[in-house]
Amino acid sequence: MLIILTKRTFAKEKDFGIPVISIGNIIVGGSGKTPIAIKLASKYDNACVILRGYGRASKGLYVISNKGQILEDISVSGDEAMLLAKSLPNATIIVSEDRSKAILKAKELKCKIVFLDDGFSKYNIKKFNILLRPKNEPTNFYCLPSGGYREPKGLYAYADLELKEGKDFNRIITIKKNTKDDKEVALNENVIVLTAISKPKRLLEFLPKDTKLLAYPDHHTFLESEIEDIKEKYKEYQILTTGKDLVKLESFDIKNLYLMDLDIKIENIVDFSMMKEYIKNYD
Repeated sequence: MLIILTKRTFAKEKDFGIPVISIGNIIVGGSGKTPIAIKLASKYDNACVILRGYGRASKGLYVISNKGQILEDISVSGDEAMLLAKSLPNATIIVSEDRSKAILKAKELKCKIVFLDDGFSKYNIKKFNILLRPKNEPTNFYCLPSGGYREPKGLYAYADLELKEGKDFNRIITIKKNTKDDKEVALNENVIVLTAISKPKRLLEFLPKDTKLLAYPDHHTFLESEIEDIKEKYKEYQILTTGKDLVKLESFDIKNLYLMDLDIKIENIVDFSMMKEYIKNYD
């Protein structure tokens, strides 16, 4: 904890001459960073979303999509970056362990605004910090490895804007056949969720109480042998999956696969005026 506070206190922020909006959290596990990034980036022209690219087979900086044109496959991008690329047909998506290099690349590609997916801990970058809070905070307030926080809970005070799930934003789930463009479908009696996301049990709150859950580790790369077993064992089921999982599963031709299409509703009470003023300063 002391190391984190020291790094934050003495870090020198670099202004890249482009508005940078960080969407982050300080708890362990998913809290909605990627869907919030999609929601916000979709409102801007020439936007770029930058992320590390967890679960990818590549290393280094890659432009996954350039103004909507997808340039790499999922082995290079990782699941989250490919979901962003397919969800933001007018944006640029870059993966890089070094966010500073990625921001410079975004400027080279003539992007006008950058969104950092999971950028709160990048203390050396001048940015507008949005921090997401879960509906329920971890009961163990210590930091990793013993607690439920990645950084001290007191760092919520460093947020320029704080968004709490259940108050400031809510998730809306619609069941569709394979793609976001499909119409909503009804669930039958036999339903199973196939997923490889953090905290998969949270999906069950949107589904019937007898729904089965088949969960793999976060960012798991599905094997053909695994999918063949699932297709045989659950051929009488509707197999539901998330958008992040679908980009990895769509190549397996699972006939009874359905998408849990996630949308984010940001409530009217949220005041984005400070963020808009920050962006305006770069015009």
